[in-house]
Amino acid sequence: MIAMTVGDVAALTGGHLDGVAPDVQVYGPVVVDSRLCTAGSLFACLPGEQVDGHEFVADAYRRGAVAALSVRAVDGPSIVVDDPVRSLGFLAGGVLRRTSQCTVVGVTGSSGKTSTKDLLAGVLAFAGPTVAPRASLNNEIGLPLTVLGVEESTRYLVLEYSARGVGHIEYLCRIARPAIGVVLNVGTAHLGEFGSREVVAAAKGELVEALPPDGVAVLNVDDPLVSGMRSRTAARVIGFGTSADADVRLDAVQLDPQARPSFRLVTPRGSISVQLQLVGAHHAMNAAATAAVALEIGLGPDEVGEALDSLTAVSAHRMQVGSRADGLLVVDDAYNANPESVRAALDALSTLSKDRAGSSWAVLGEMRELGADGEALHTDVGRHAAELGIDHLVVVGPGADPVAAGAESVASWRGEAIVVAEPEAAVELLRNRLGSDDVVLVKASNALQYWRIAEALLEPIAAERGSGATA
Repeated sequence: MIAMTVGDVAALTGGHLDGVAPDVQVYGPVVVDSRLCTAGSLFACLPGEQVDGHEFVADAYRRGAVAALSVRAVDGPSIVVDDPVRSLGFLAGGVLRRTSQCTVVGVTGSSGKTSTKDLLAGVLAFAGPTVAPRASLNNEIGLPLTVLGVEESTRYLVLEYSARGVGHIEYLCRIARPAIGVVLNVGTAHLGEFGSREVVAAAKGELVEALPPDGVAVLNVDDPLVSGMRSRTAARVIGFGTSADADVRLDAVQLDPQARPSFRLVTPRGSISVQLQLVGAHHAMNAAATAAVALEIGLGPDEVGEALDSLTAVSAHRMQVGSRADGLLVVDDAYNANPESVRAALDALSTLSKDRAGSSWAVLGEMRELGADGEALHTDVGRHAAELGIDHLVVVGPGADPVAAGAESVASWRGEAIVVAEPEAAVELLRNRLGSDDVVLVKASNALQYWRIAEALLEPIAAERGSGATA
């Protein structure tokens, strides 16, 4: 963070100082978890449904915090504000305005935001110091915390802009207005909250509406709802996708036995050959969007290709492939789930299992927040798994039941669908039946934390756990 005084913090947030002199320096990170405090930190006390941050101010001070951002007086130095969440936004915007050379690159879309953010962060780092979120810090709390990590030397700030409704991205853009905005897709994620894909598009398009006239909108021309956002921005538009009219065109996508895509990007500055180290064909489109941004900020085609070739997975539980000592492959993609991302993960599972002698297993939990279409969308996912020829489906939890019905509706499918009530039952079943040459995918909405299933399967097998024991 750019160093400032608590007086500066009070001025930016509209707060008043309590028990602290205005010239005290804040030179450490701004955090909402007291355990992350270090010397010079500012601790934001966020009231929550289950935990109130004000209860942890003493711990924050012990760890080095110089002040707290609070809604009431606490037993220690603080800046008292009306709303700590909005105050984080005011503070982040003020810090960003103190930078002199930082270009903000924003990413939104129904799926692929975090993977694309990781690619952008890795590629733009070739051009200069880059700051990007850890994991998916992309809402009214996470985005300001990421912004507050910038330094005067930061050249590029890559941000995810998420939305649970119309107006959310507009608010985030008031905190950090992007100069370059990327819209990946408009899908079915969170349909239960938005109501329709058209409303999703209205919300996602707020990103391009916020761009300045000299900014750049990077739009997926293969998605009509995204391509239609051209009329909503004064910025210059660069299109990416597989369509002939794409400025950065994706061509000749192939998957190797590890389901890693290789492809060619045709750009106004020449063609780029890429071999990603990431698992899943869907990453090719994310890479095309990344290349469009990288070329725009001045990297050459060869530099972009080299950077994309070198990057590996960063964020946990996203197509993260682990191998157990006996050879079992476990694909942990349990950070989030929507119909588009589940189909992409199943496609990757099909490729990964193609050249192995064992079976393919898909452990699928509920895709949440799909609204009235939820049952039909779960059924469609099951049909897709069966049409791919996935050998075994393990459907976990009552909300996911239609997945099994969808698979069993495919007359040509010769696999099996097993429904279990809870993740522990899935782990027990899989430990008893998985073979060393099998591949298993775990996929569900993040709130379910089914990544624990993947972690359990990667533990040493029973014989190894018992090795060395004596009678």
